[in-house]
Amino acid sequence: MNWFERNVTTRWFDYGWAYRLRIAVLRRRHDAGEYRDGGNQPVLLLPGVYETWHFLEPVGAHLHNLGHPVHVVPAFGRNILPIAEMAELARQYIVEQDLTHITIVGHSKGGLIGKTLMTGPEGRRIDRMIAINSPFAGSAYARYLPISTLREFVPTHDTIIGLAENAAVNARITSIFSAWDPIIPNGSVLDGATNIELPVGGHFRILDRDDLLEAVARAIESHR
Repeated sequence: MNWFERNVTTRWFDYGWAYRLRIAVLRRRHDAGEYRDGGNQPVLLLPGVYETWHFLEPVGAHLHNLGHPVHVVPAFGRNILPIAEMAELARQYIVEQDLTHITIVGHSKGGLIGKTLMTGPEGRRIDRMIAINSPFAGSAYARYLPISTLREFVPTHDTIIGLAENAAVNARITSIFSAWDPIIPNGSVLDGATNIELPVGGHFRILDRDDLLEAVARAIESHR
């Protein structure tokens, strides 16, 4: 992939995918409750920063078709609170719904929230996590953004360092990521985890690709 493809074409299609989804969400407003039935292992979707659960709806719909009850956290909104606070909202939902043997599927910040949950007091309820383009080592770009919501992704931030030091759960994590991510130049490789690179560029448009859906389904099936 040359410079132009990376920095112009890939970014254009990637952000275009995200904005088209935002418009589609406003038009259809699907109810996440339609995905909550099923006899297989429950799945909890955790979207990224500034994202609603709809960004992960292609994944959720695919897993629901395979028999998994799929849950979202209604209180998440657009995921703008610090990682620890979002993790607490997810923990409360898990307890209220009495979910066990959970597989978390998290995109971007959702993967960091998921790992926080796995290392917390209700971590025993979570079997494993599948993270998609998650900045486990932070993002070098975050230090240049004067927005408090994004400063938590600076590689030297206490949250990033603390999660990196707590590696005991990494073996239960599958990290799936794009070959080139314009938002996470540090990459999404996680030591001790199962790391899967897909031949696509971008941070968002990976989310409805057939190879991503198949990789997520295989990751769940291989650990049942």
